[in-house]
Amino acid sequence: MYRAITLSEIVLKTPKQSHVLFFETIRDLLDEDMVQDLDNYVQHRGTSRLQHSLNVAYYSFCIAKALRRDYRTATRGALLHDLYCTDWRKEGLTGWQHAIGHPKDALANAESITELNKREKDIIVKHMWPLTLTPPKYSESYIVCLADKLCTIREVFKRKE
Repeated sequence: MYRAITLSEIVLKTPKQSHVLFFETIRDLLDEDMVQDLDNYVQHRGTSRLQHSLNVAYYSFCIAKALRRDYRTATRGALLHDLYCTDWRKEGLTGWQHAIGHPKDALANAESITELNKREKDIIVKHMWPLTLTPPKYSESYIVCLADKLCTIREVFKRKE
């Protein structure tokens, strides 16, 4: 049986504590050269791929904490969901080819820098759902799908500074 989640449960006790926990969750990954290299690629309208991945990771962290899901898995999977260091626009790929192909590349890259659990793997390969036909298997994967879409919309429609 489900019970309603109160507002105080959704809002973490203090922002400082939540930020510390967020960064502790991904600190080892942020030290990886391949992750840092994402800062050299544009993801959406001036947002680097690293910043996009951090945005998705933080949204996923907050949503997973609020829903009492595995926030560690959601956060780490979200940070690695776009771990590919190429510019698909310059490689002559169509948007569709990129959407379908890059999750497999990201998974292979993520596996080369860290050990992944089955949920993190599912997050990475299925984050493009519903464009990809196979739906996610775990709640954390759905959380990252949602966070990725929210961040993408926010980044694409942000005002130019």
